[in-house]
Amino acid sequence: MSKKPEEKYTPGDGIRSLRSSPMFRAINYELYVKPNNVVMAIGLIGMAGCVGYIAYMRSKYKDMGYYTAVGPDGTETFQKKVSKWEM
Repeated sequence: MSKKPEEKYTPGDGIRSLRSSPMFRAINYELYVKPNNVVMAIGLIGMAGCVGYIAYMRSKYKDMGYYTAVGPDGTETFQKKVSKWEM
């Protein structure tokens, strides 16, 4: 009888070093894949761009004097702020 040689584990392998079924690996794919810095950077730039655009649009409408008004039927519209003192 031959014994299996002990596997050498390197630090940082984490859950990849454990035995698991192919179904578990397919369902939890992100646990077994090494991080891809290029894809992570593209996603980070995309998220930052979206947040920046939303902040820009909010400040643009705020500077123009618009606010979100909710009508009696539940619809939302942008209306210009009007002071009651000016009427």
